[in-house]
Amino acid sequence: MRIGFIGLGNMGSELARHLVAAGHTLSTYARGERSRANAVRIGLSVVSSPAEVAQASELVFTMVTAGSDVELVALGRQGIAEGASAGMIMVDLSTISPTIARDVGRRLAERGIDMLDAPVSGGIPAAKAASLTMFVGGEPDVFGRVRPVLECVGKSIFHMGPLGTGQVTKLANQIAQLACLQGTAEALLFAREQGADPGKVREALLTGYGASRMLDVLGKKMVERDFAAGIVAALHHKDIGVALELAQQSGVPLPITAQVMQQLNALMGSGYGEQDTSSLLLVLEQMMGKPDKKG
Repeated sequence: MRIGFIGLGNMGSELARHLVAAGHTLSTYARGERSRANAVRIGLSVVSSPAEVAQASELVFTMVTAGSDVELVALGRQGIAEGASAGMIMVDLSTISPTIARDVGRRLAERGIDMLDAPVSGGIPAAKAASLTMFVGGEPDVFGRVRPVLECVGKSIFHMGPLGTGQVTKLANQIAQLACLQGTAEALLFAREQGADPGKVREALLTGYGASRMLDVLGKKMVERDFAAGIVAALHHKDIGVALELAQQSGVPLPITAQVMQQLNALMGSGYGEQDTSSLLLVLEQMMGKPDKKG
């Protein structure tokens, strides 16, 4: 297919590489200097606007940071809507508010453009291995047309329902994930301060009901004090903020998530936003007055 890709950050550039390897023709747009450098690294040419990407494409992927970014590249000046022909499909891989996803989809539909929201989980390692988990919302027939392309970058692909339900699922994932991650930080710190080896404690807990992917993957980073980013903490901070805003609007109590947000706020205020979210351990250490050891 003739595919467009907008957003060539650390993850987007890996996905674009897989699409090229699968034989698709790519037209790309990169807003930032790092994204343009990623395009050069994998041999992609970059056009001057999202509209130009859309003009050359049957299907356009977007993978940007926030809902406002999706609105801009889709509907802003020289955006996708200005260059797309009727029948083109936009697939947004970003994690944003489902309210924004539905609004963008509605406005694109008025121009004959279909949309899927398809946020992903798995981080940079899964992007590199083309093994992402994808939560997709949108019309079933549109999903069916796009699924073969999604399989170039994803391993576990779920159609969740109408447009916006992909985002709802991803935010639910973040709620569960960050609760486990905060619990992991507290458990390993508790073990260490009570005189046990946190590495051995982690190995033991992984055999029982206390096991989780967070204890396995990011717990290992905490034990090794390796806080280099797999996914930068600032993105988790953004996602949990979106989830709490929606919960407040709908009257849904999320007490644990609200407490985790307090820790994420402290993490951001401590300058750890570009580190891995396993840096929640450092926030706890700061609360104890322990030395700051970023690893």
